Amino acid sequence: MTKSYRFSTKAIHSGQEPEPATGAVITPIFATSTFVQPSPGVNKGYEYSRSGNPTRKALEQCIADLENGARGFAFSSGLAASSTVLELLPHGSHILSINDLYGGTFRLFERVRKNSAGIETTYIDFKDIDAARKAIRDTTRLIWVETPTNPLLKVVDLEQIALLARDHGLISVCDNTFATPYIQKPLELGFDIVVHSATKYLNGHSDVVAGAVVVREQNEIADRLAFLHNAVGAILSPFDSFLVLRGLKTLAIRMEAHSKNALTISQFLENHPLVEKVLYPGLPSHPDFSLANKQMSLPGGMITFFLKGGIEESRIFLEHCHLFSLAESLGGAESLIEHPAIMTHASIPAETRKKTGISDNLIRISVGIEDVNDLIADLENAFGALRKISK
Repeated sequence: MTKSYRFSTKAIHSGQEPEPATGAVITPIFATSTFVQPSPGVNKGYEYSRSGNPTRKALEQCIADLENGARGFAFSSGLAASSTVLELLPHGSHILSINDLYGGTFRLFERVRKNSAGIETTYIDFKDIDAARKAIRDTTRLIWVETPTNPLLKVVDLEQIALLARDHGLISVCDNTFATPYIQKPLELGFDIVVHSATKYLNGHSDVVAGAVVVREQNEIADRLAFLHNAVGAILSPFDSFLVLRGLKTLAIRMEAHSKNALTISQFLENHPLVEKVLYPGLPSHPDFSLANKQMSLPGGMITFFLKGGIEESRIFLEHCHLFSLAESLGGAESLIEHPAIMTHASIPAETRKKTGISDNLIRISVGIEDVNDLIADLENAFGALRKISK
């Protein structure tokens, strides 16, 4: 689809022409493993669903258009997407990674690819670009960042990092899960690859596990990823592709609602006497507030805050939330709340978590699109439970 269309139009129509055989407006679920060939080696564009499927192709085109990229690939999970990107690297490569990182990605780097492919990773802040430059080795092949980061919501300068990667001939990868292409477009800022856990905001309904990769250019990287997508085989099923396509149609209006609710709740939390500190890119108190305003169109739906107290206070608070479901994941219509040190980032060693700032009183919330007054009342109820034990 031409890139002259605006975001919401592309989210509804990209890759999704009416089905030619029946005129169906919505892309059907092509639930087939294989396709008939009229003659050996002759096909109609599809031969086997691992190699290509019309439902998945529609999703891949849509996500690529939303990121303003050249080509998209849909995977069975976010980690499957990340793992396949790492297959681009030769054995013994070095990665320069942001130090505040999703626990599953850290586990993939340190407990899987370090052993299976000899990959070494250096974790840095990326606020000091000169320090990042000095950390590059002869074996460095890739720069990996998240922004906003998980769970501390740091924002890093994507344009500056992309320039660093380009100057040194490195592949640049940005995990854009928290922002989504509605809020932030890393490829337009010079990144080579964007990865997503499509489980989260892209799908938006907490009923799919999926991943996505989009490349900026139709080049050697794109060709190699296309080969790996098929050869490794961690592809997304037709049914799950259909669900993510459905979710993408409302991505724009959902991100507006997530961000609006999150800003109101972050302001409530920042003024609460039982809260030590709030991290939200939409608050002037956020250390990266100016950069977030420049790089992101909205501050997003994720909030991290520090309770006054420790692990026991955190447990009591979390156990007394009701509308905020105590669960891992994020980005659904419903609000979720979790404890990173015990849940999503438990695979990171305690010493590393402490050094990064993931403490026992750190709470991460994914603000849903419910009525914000009900959400605040739910949080206040949990704070009330804390007040009772402090008396």
